[in-house]
Amino acid sequence: MSIYNYLTIGSMLLMTFLILIQTRGASLGAGLGGAGEVNTTRRGTDKTIFQLTIISALVFSLSLILGVIIK
Repeated sequence: MSIYNYLTIGSMLLMTFLILIQTRGASLGAGLGGAGEVNTTRRGTDKTIFQLTIISALVFSLSLILGVIIK
């Protein structure tokens, strides 16, 4: 296995964990027309977790692309 495979697996696990611990946002009921709380501003740890999720998604995507190009 190359370094890109390990990087892909690690970033995938990190991204999955970060997505699961995010607590804010609309639930399924709000998406289907139910009354739900709308959050537009992220602050504190929620903002940090959101930014880390974006970074891990970028690392995941780049490691997949580089893994395909290098092979």
